Amino acid sequence: MAEHTISSITIEAAPAAVMAVIADFARYPEWTGEVKEAEVLSTGADGRAEQVRLVLDAGAIKDDHTLAYTWTKDEVDWTLVKSQMLRSLDGSYRLAPVDGGARTEVTYQLAVDVKIPLLGMIKRKAEKVIIDRALAGLKKRVESTGTAGGAEA
Repeated sequence: MAEHTISSITIEAAPAAVMAVIADFARYPEWTGEVKEAEVLSTGADGRAEQVRLVLDAGAIKDDHTLAYTWTKDEVDWTLVKSQMLRSLDGSYRLAPVDGGARTEVTYQLAVDVKIPLLGMIKRKAEKVIIDRALAGLKKRVESTGTAGGAEA
């Protein structure tokens, strides 16, 4: 990713439990804040989403877009397929076990480019807001689900 914003948070749960919440797109509107609607358009042989349509309202960035996802054990990456407002959107969640896997460090990286002219510092601020809210929402969601000890991802 070229110019991007990155942030991390530690969640009191095993990586598999965190990844299970990340993979549950239907529930994104319940915990992300910015995602108002999520629809899985296609899934891979492993049952995980390959393409997802998201309706996003992140203040300066409001959009209806489709993302393509690539999954590995402790990482998920996404890239923009189509959008009304965005030229590009690339991101990732990277999970690293902490304390023998009892906790997880989640690193979220995001690069967004909009079709309309927008100052770089405004784009970075919007990315930072999206990341911080997503990480806080993810932490709250995972830690409140009762699956902190582990879940199949």
